[in-house]
Amino acid sequence: MKSRSTLATWLSELDGSRLARVLTIRRDAASSPEPRSVGELADRLQRPGSVALVLPQLTLPCLQAAEALAALGARATRDSLAELLGSTSPAAVHALDTTLEALSDRALVWPDGNETLRMPAHLRQAWSTPLGLDAPLEELLSSTTSEELRGMLAVLGIKPPGTEQQRLAALVEHHSDTERVAALVAVAPAATRKLLEHSSRFTPSPSLFVLFGAPGRDVQPGAGWALDRGLLLQDRHRYGPVRMPVEVALALRGPDWHAPFEPLPPVTQMVPITSSEVEREAAVAATAFAAHAASVLSACATAPPARLKSGGIGARELARLGKAAQADDAVVRIALETAYAAGLLARDGDRVPPTEAYDAWAEQEPAEQLTVLLRAWRDLPLTPTRARDEDDKVLPALAGAPDCGGCLQARHGLLTAAAGLPVGQGVKVASELGPLVAWHRPLADDASPQDTAPFSTVIREGELLGVLARGRLSPLGAHLAAHADEELGITARRLLPPATTTARIGADLTAVVTGTPSARLAALLDSMADRETSGTASVWRFSSRSIRRALDAGRSPDDMTADLMAGSVTALPQPLAYLIADTARGHGRVRVAPAACVIHGDEPALLAELAAHRALAKLALRQLAPTVLVTGSPPATTLAALRAAGYAPVAESAGGTVCIERRLPQRAAAVPPPRKKVGRRGPWTAATRASDLPADAGMEALAERLLKAPSTAPEAEPFGSGVPFATDTEEIVAGYAKHLSYSEVRQVAHAIDTGAAITVEYIATSGARTARTLSDLELDPPYLHAWCHLREAERVFTLSRIHGVMPA
Repeated sequence: MKSRSTLATWLSELDGSRLARVLTIRRDAASSPEPRSVGELADRLQRPGSVALVLPQLTLPCLQAAEALAALGARATRDSLAELLGSTSPAAVHALDTTLEALSDRALVWPDGNETLRMPAHLRQAWSTPLGLDAPLEELLSSTTSEELRGMLAVLGIKPPGTEQQRLAALVEHHSDTERVAALVAVAPAATRKLLEHSSRFTPSPSLFVLFGAPGRDVQPGAGWALDRGLLLQDRHRYGPVRMPVEVALALRGPDWHAPFEPLPPVTQMVPITSSEVEREAAVAATAFAAHAASVLSACATAPPARLKSGGIGARELARLGKAAQADDAVVRIALETAYAAGLLARDGDRVPPTEAYDAWAEQEPAEQLTVLLRAWRDLPLTPTRARDEDDKVLPALAGAPDCGGCLQARHGLLTAAAGLPVGQGVKVASELGPLVAWHRPLADDASPQDTAPFSTVIREGELLGVLARGRLSPLGAHLAAHADEELGITARRLLPPATTTARIGADLTAVVTGTPSARLAALLDSMADRETSGTASVWRFSSRSIRRALDAGRSPDDMTADLMAGSVTALPQPLAYLIADTARGHGRVRVAPAACVIHGDEPALLAELAAHRALAKLALRQLAPTVLVTGSPPATTLAALRAAGYAPVAESAGGTVCIERRLPQRAAAVPPPRKKVGRRGPWTAATRASDLPADAGMEALAERLLKAPSTAPEAEPFGSGVPFATDTEEIVAGYAKHLSYSEVRQVAHAIDTGAAITVEYIATSGARTARTLSDLELDPPYLHAWCHLREAERVFTLSRIHGVMPA
């Protein structure tokens, strides 16, 4: 059979449909530009980044099979893999073939001509000790000399062959026979047997330190006997821990031990469910979410939420949006995160207002609006409803946290797990989908403090959006999982009713809208009434306060009555008409006008003359009474203008007394002593001071020294010493970390520039004070990305919340 040891050769021998399937599944590595050859495609598929992208998408049996192949090493075959996994029954053999087919579709495993299973080196390196097993014997003996191999064979009673390769092959053949290894260990000393049994179950980690000198031969009691026979191996200089080859470990674990392999998903309790029941419940949830999301974004358009200094929208603003939209915190968070991901919201300074795309979105039907948000939710690199951190502190929304690949895979795993349920059946309890998600995406990480069961947070999100209903995937979720965006829009239009353009206004001063109100109707009612409920049916209540709000916005009583009559299915109730008329009658009876100062006197004719004087037109004088004028100009400007026009006004205090204008004598301020500049970048050094020149130096020497000096002085640090910043990083950190001294600023900047670790005193958004040791710092003003040793994860810190710095 022709050898197919390389991935490129294997790909070249695939038929067109199979190759297209591989490319479709591995579109992450086979993206544009198109590969010019199969060899170039194979190189892309074997890149480290390509393996890292596809690994989290594997199911549990695929990961288990891949780990077992990594443990078997380069000589792994399908039969040896089946024996290791215990897949010898017909059903298990079929399951293993299906698993290997899935791995080969991702170009992670392929066969060569000798029935050996190959895998990319980067995938093999994903496990340092796969299955708790060390490297194969051949790899561990790579640095062993021919003489050392001869000694091992002699102790085993095997006549050593002539060449080094032959001796190595003979030793590998002996140790690959499980019966001979078991018989050899049976006659070993008791201490050696105990050490070998322990080493077969636990692989020691490599030592972090190399000690000088020559350690003794027996690093552990009984190790010498095993080292002489190649059952345990160690560096030829006896450094580091003893290591057990994988062949020996498998022989000692016995024929009854098998690597874990779960080819079938976990069994869950199922109940029969009809498609109409699923559609009905999904339609209700999706309609309610679409209405709530539209209300949340409408509230953002009316009053854009403010951002915290540390970034994100805090609990107070979230509560305000929830109250305005009559939605709970989870719905508000999903609406904000999905709208931001879809480009409907954007950060603008310290606010998060809607974008121009929001205006077009708001005019669409609820089905189109929901489709946009569902597509954004599917690809969110975070879990939007995760409201608390590991310390049970409230997390802000839109905080710009680092992408969470585990969160994305948890969502995709949920869609895949629910799509695989039998037709006409759903799980009895939605939380039972969690083990299925863990089977489909074992590397997904969606742990949240508020989770009551595995993946309960993302499951609840699916129910709120109408993606899950009655314990199974809804038609919306099925199209979402298949990335069928066109079919998703069609199904959404079938399940969700169109926007409601009219309301039913009752005599109790309420307006009820069934379904999702149109953007125009919602804006009309929001301007004249207060929203009380929202969802499948929305209720607004009219009051004198809400009517006054509309009048303040410039609406006239006639326009308000006409617009409400046009948007009502019935005639306008008499109580509402009376409320509008009564509120409008008292509106504006008292007026408030801006004024910087007031001009008054006892002579009406004189004040009328001032109001009509052409030279005082720039003051824009306005006569409120025969003896009172107001102007928007400040008192000093008004006094100067009146005096310039030939009048003699006097100034009054706020209490009505005349102000005495006394001119104080002007004196020169004391000249401060010059401060010494000691900055490393400072241009004002001895090279630029004329006082440092010799007394007989001429103008040419002075000019030459001045020309050599920098043209501008660096900005000095703002801590009073006058010392300029040594680096740009110091200047940036000092601009945001207002609570740090100059020495602490320099420590932070030094850690950023050199990659050193530091310990900071940090104030969380909740006010809790913690000490965090940070490394791998990356500056992204006003944030600092770093590896947090307390959380053992990457975190984002706000510079303004760092209150102290200590050495790590």
